[in-house]
Amino acid sequence: MVILAQAVYVKKTTPRLPGAAGPAEGLVPGTGEPFRLAVLGESTVDGVGAATHEEALTGCLARELARDGRAVRWQAVGRTGANARVTRTELVPLVRPADLVVVALGVNDTIELRTGPAYRRDLLALVVELRRRLGPVPVLLAGVPPMSRFPALPRPLRDVLAARSAALDKAAASLTRVPGVTHVPMDPALLDPAAFAADRFHPGPGGYARWARSLAPAVIS
Repeated sequence: MVILAQAVYVKKTTPRLPGAAGPAEGLVPGTGEPFRLAVLGESTVDGVGAATHEEALTGCLARELARDGRAVRWQAVGRTGANARVTRTELVPLVRPADLVVVALGVNDTIELRTGPAYRRDLLALVVELRRRLGPVPVLLAGVPPMSRFPALPRPLRDVLAARSAALDKAAASLTRVPGVTHVPMDPALLDPAAFAADRFHPGPGGYARWARSLAPAVIS
């Protein structure tokens, strides 16, 4: 009962921030044929906590990938509240041909108390659907954020969701057995209080920039 009461309280009292404004695609200028980056997922890809997509995860990651001088064309395909199943059926069809698809999911599946095996099946089906549509595109699975670090969550609710988010991230990491799929866990140190937006649940621009810097080496290497 305590967990349920806390969940209701958090839902009622957490500020509802909008997704990022402005275009959900863009180009970071550089040399050569642009590297095509697509980022797919939940509210972090929708840019909640940032004013524009250039300040959110996709724009920040595109700039990191362009540091070597290459041009990067980016597309953000995100929906607040989306889980892995919704992403596969409703968002994957919106992804344009890409040289890399980054998938950022897991928080909503955690809140819905999906099991690790179920989440793994959903992610695998998502990867299969991406490749059915786009060909053998590399897929980078961004780690499920460790919900133990979310300031908006009181205990013991935070502890329950932290354990579930860790289980889902472990399930996602197991998909690296699939050729062309990589996984980059999120370092909990990225999520200090300064990383969060006003709702204390989503990243702010600084948090998105940190996250992008942590993902970039897996793409560049």
